[in-house]
Amino acid sequence: MPVRSRLPALLPRSGHQAPTAILTPAARLSARSFSFRPLPFSRRFTAPSQRRAVRSFSSGSGVQVTPTDRSVKIASSEATKRAELPNFWLRDNCRCSSCVNQDTSQRNFDTFEIPADVRALEVKADDKGLNVVWSGDNHKSHYPWDFITFYQNNNHRSPEAVDFHFWGSNVADRPPTVHFDAVMNTSSDEGIAQLTDLVRRYGFAFVEGTPFADPADTQRLLERIAFIRVTHYGGFYDFVPDLAMADTAYTNLPLPAHTDTTYFTDPAGLQAFHLLSHHGPEPAAGASLGGSSLLVDGFHAARLLREEHPEDFDVLTRVRLPWHASGNQGITLSPDRRYPVIEVLDEQDRETTGASPQNRIHRIRWNNDDRGIVPFGGPDADGIDPGRWYDAARTWQAILKRADVEYWTQLQPGTPLIFDNWRVMHGRSAFVGVRRMCGGYTARDDFISRWRNTNYPRDEVLKQVVG
Repeated sequence: MPVRSRLPALLPRSGHQAPTAILTPAARLSARSFSFRPLPFSRRFTAPSQRRAVRSFSSGSGVQVTPTDRSVKIASSEATKRAELPNFWLRDNCRCSSCVNQDTSQRNFDTFEIPADVRALEVKADDKGLNVVWSGDNHKSHYPWDFITFYQNNNHRSPEAVDFHFWGSNVADRPPTVHFDAVMNTSSDEGIAQLTDLVRRYGFAFVEGTPFADPADTQRLLERIAFIRVTHYGGFYDFVPDLAMADTAYTNLPLPAHTDTTYFTDPAGLQAFHLLSHHGPEPAAGASLGGSSLLVDGFHAARLLREEHPEDFDVLTRVRLPWHASGNQGITLSPDRRYPVIEVLDEQDRETTGASPQNRIHRIRWNNDDRGIVPFGGPDADGIDPGRWYDAARTWQAILKRADVEYWTQLQPGTPLIFDNWRVMHGRSAFVGVRRMCGGYTARDDFISRWRNTNYPRDEVLKQVVG
């Protein structure tokens, strides 16, 4: 299985330029070795049950370990945030086979049956970590040095570092592509690792060599990533422009750049399109049947907006709008609350607003057709007049329509397109004739899970999701 050697603890917040080769297999992704320097000492002590002064023990290197009534103090020159780790916190995070089911990685005990005043009776440090015997039931815990050192220097695990590649029309020269056979090879995860990593970094990928006589092959491809998400459109879709659903996607009309399912609390994570066939009248010389596909990197467009018009970027992060799907009888969908066009997170991964370059672009929610009414006031308007929002949205739309931002391509039978619906907007030109298209949605969490588990070692994935 191709893996990265570890998940970095701290992340860069900006993207980087394209690597030399877009099609580098995941197996060739650079591996970065990492190890914590062990604390070279081994001492043991017993804390008396009576409250009295506690002895501290130090190694020859000067590191001291001191148990207290509420914590274990580990004086290390490597600690930058805290020298003490709370007793209750340490006991709750024991990962031994008695405390954590090793098959399910779930906790096996009731945290709140641990005495609130639990403390270390014995501590022994060796080259592998810290061993503690706890008061109450004399439970024995082991904490590896990488765990101890990480939390002495960090508050929590941060999202994995992603080498985002931001693109415009120039991506047409070398669009990210993998082969169907590599992805579907169940004897190796190399192909699926490459596919998910390209989608994670670029926001989209093509899968060439996909059989198209039967849409079931496309369905198998999507299920190789994760479960297909079922919505009011159904699960795996196979349609022609017949308005079977009351949505402009089921017509032959042109569609501007947009994201799908803006009206869901959790918009679709991935979307896939596979053009199975396109039949129509014989076009005139030099003409075509139309139906070219449009892709726009929403993160790239948002970065341009922030750089060129920071006040407009600020507006589109602050004003929260209603979004809805109400075209089908008996179906009226809207998210749990109103959301802005551009969602950003601060350095602590908390929802925030504003054009600060430290804020990380998290998600684009943009479909003018599904947008509700711009608010006049209240918390959703955040003090911004509707006219100001329209001005900012006009600037945003102008960026989306720039020739060097738009990537136009003609989908072909045998080459499905899979893209990140939280980042990449899609559209199309008008067409004549009958197109048969199949595809489906994938939930964001399912996609990220597949990406992690095919691109990182299992133990690092568990550290990431647990911590």
